[in-house]
Amino acid sequence: MSVVRLLVLLLLLTLSLGNLAFSLPENEALLKFKNSLTRAVTLGNWVSGSSPCINGWVGAICFDGFVTGLHLSDLSLSGTIDIEALQQLPGLRTISFANNSFSGPIPEFNKLGALKSLLLSHNEFSGEIPNDFFVPMSSLKKIWLSNNKFTGKIPGSVMELPHLKELHLEGNQFSGPIPPLKQPKLLLTSLDLSHNKLEGEIPPSFSTFSASSFAENDGLCGKPLDKDCSSSPPAMVVPGRASISNSNSTSLFGVMMLALIVILIFFAMCPSSRTHKDDNFSMLEKENLDEVVLSVRGHGSSKRPCHHGKHGTGDLIMLNEEKGSFGLQDLMKAAAEVLGNGRLGSAYKAMLTNGLSVVVKRMKEMNMLGRDSFDAEMRRFGRIRHKNILTPLAYHFMKEEKLMVSEFMPKGSLLYLLHGDRGFCHTELTWATRLKIIKGIASGLSFLHSEYANYNLPHGNLKSSNVLLNETYEPLLGDYALDPLINPSHSAQVMFAYKSPEYIVNRQVSPKSDVYCLGIIILEVVTGKFPSQYLSNGKGGTDVVRWTHQASSEGKEKELIDPEIANNSSSDSVQQMVQLLRIGATCAESNTAQRINMSEAIRRIEEIQV
Repeated sequence: MSVVRLLVLLLLLTLSLGNLAFSLPENEALLKFKNSLTRAVTLGNWVSGSSPCINGWVGAICFDGFVTGLHLSDLSLSGTIDIEALQQLPGLRTISFANNSFSGPIPEFNKLGALKSLLLSHNEFSGEIPNDFFVPMSSLKKIWLSNNKFTGKIPGSVMELPHLKELHLEGNQFSGPIPPLKQPKLLLTSLDLSHNKLEGEIPPSFSTFSASSFAENDGLCGKPLDKDCSSSPPAMVVPGRASISNSNSTSLFGVMMLALIVILIFFAMCPSSRTHKDDNFSMLEKENLDEVVLSVRGHGSSKRPCHHGKHGTGDLIMLNEEKGSFGLQDLMKAAAEVLGNGRLGSAYKAMLTNGLSVVVKRMKEMNMLGRDSFDAEMRRFGRIRHKNILTPLAYHFMKEEKLMVSEFMPKGSLLYLLHGDRGFCHTELTWATRLKIIKGIASGLSFLHSEYANYNLPHGNLKSSNVLLNETYEPLLGDYALDPLINPSHSAQVMFAYKSPEYIVNRQVSPKSDVYCLGIIILEVVTGKFPSQYLSNGKGGTDVVRWTHQASSEGKEKELIDPEIANNSSSDSVQQMVQLLRIGATCAESNTAQRINMSEAIRRIEEIQV
C-alpha cells in the first residue's frame, strides 16, 4: 500500500473517530461521569433535562455555553473517574478534584490532551505514574498532585512540558533522582517536591528555587540545599532502564510523527473548522502559543512619512517612554503570540529585545477621525497617569486599521482569572483581593468620568475582559474612551455600554451606561458567575441582575455569594459582601432614574472596609 493511500485511510479513520469522540451532549456526558462516582450527593443539581451552563451545575465552569472546567474540590467524592465521559467535553481545560477521597492509580487524564490544569491534591491516589504519562498533555500549565500516596520515580515527561508554570508533588513517596527540567523556556515559577524520598543531586535547572521546595528528602544534595553532593552516594540507576526508555521513546516518536502528519492534512483540508473552534474560546485569553508575524507592512504603512526622534521610529508613535522607546521594526522582529480575536480586533503579545512584553491590538473599525484628530486623541491618552488606567505606550496609524501598543499585564484579565484557567487561583481571589479590585475599578472610573466628562461614554466598554491585573492584583482599565473613534454601527455591536437597558429600549446611552457596566462587574466578582449579559447570542452564563433581584426579594442574598469567599469567612465579611452585592444591583437597575450615578456608586464602594 502506498504511503499516500495509508495517510488517506488514517485521515478517514481520524475523522470517523473524531465524530464518535464527541457523540454525547455535555449534560449527558457529565451525568455519565457522575454515575461513576460514589457519595455524589453534593452534585444534586446535576439532573437530566437541565443544562450545566444555563442551570449552574455545581462545579461546572462554563464559557459561551461550553463546559471549560470542573472544579469539584472539597465535595467528599470517591469512586471511579470516568475518563471516557470527560472526553465528551471538547472545551474542558481545567480539572480540580482536590480534597476528596479518590484512590487507586492515577486515572488516564492523559487522554484529555487539551487540559491546562490538573489539580488532584489531598486525595489517596497511589502507585507509580508511567514515565511517559504527560507526553500527550503539552498544554498543561499547572499540576498539583500533592499529599497523595504516589510512589516510584517522578515521571520524566512532566519535566518536558513546554508551558508548565506550577508543579506541586509534595507529600508523596516519590523516590529516585529528580529528572532535569527540559523546558525550552524556563516558565516554571512554583515548585514543591518536599516530603518525598527523592535522592541524588538536584539538577542545576532547579537551583533558582528555594531550599523549602526540596525539604524533607534526606537523599537529596546540591544547590539550593546546604548539602554537598561529594559526601553523598550517587543515585542508583536500574540496569536496562535506559534502553527500555529509549526504545519506547523511539516508538512513541514514530507514532507521534505519523499522527502529526494526519492532523496537518486534516487542518489543511478543514481550516474553517479550526477557526470556529478557536473563536469559541478566544475571549478566555487562552494563551494560544502559535508563533505569528506582525505583518503590518503588508497594509501600506510605507506610504506615510516616518517619524523619528522622541516620537518613535518606523511610523510607530511613542506616547509613553517610561518603559523605554521602540519602533515598528522592533515589533516586526519580536516573537509574537496570538492572544485572541476580540470584538475590537485581534491582539498579540510580543516580547521586545529589551525584555519588555507588550500587547499589540489591531483595530479595523476606528475610522471616524482623520489623521490629525486621531493623533490628538492618542496624545491625550498618552498623558494619562493613574494607577488604575492602562496608558498606551505607542500607536501606529493607517487608513485601513490602527495599531495600539500597551504593556502586557502578567495576571491577565479579571475575566480570565474568574472564569478561565483558574487552577488554585481561588486562594488568591480572596474577599480582600476582590474588594481591592472593585475599589481600583471604581477609582479608575472616577478619573475617566472627570477626564472625559464631556463624553456620553467616558469608558464605554467596561467589562471584566477589559480589566487587567498587575502582579499585586491592582486593576488597570483598558479599551476606554474609544466611542468617538469607532464607527457608530460598529460601536453598537462591540461596546458593552450598548448592552445597557436604555440602549436596548430607547437607543440611548449616557454616563449612567458606564454605571450599569460597573454593576455587572460587581455582581460578577461577588457571585463568581459569568454574566449572560456579556454574550450576544443569549446562550450560557447567568443573568446576574435578575438572579440578584430575585434573591433580594426572597431575603436570600447570602446564597449568591461565591462559596470560595463565603466559606470560612466571618459574619462581618459576609455582610460586607452582601453590601457590595446590593451596590452592584443598584448600579445595574434597568430604570436609569433609579440607577445611582457614578460618584454615588464610588462613594458607597469606598465605604466598605475589610
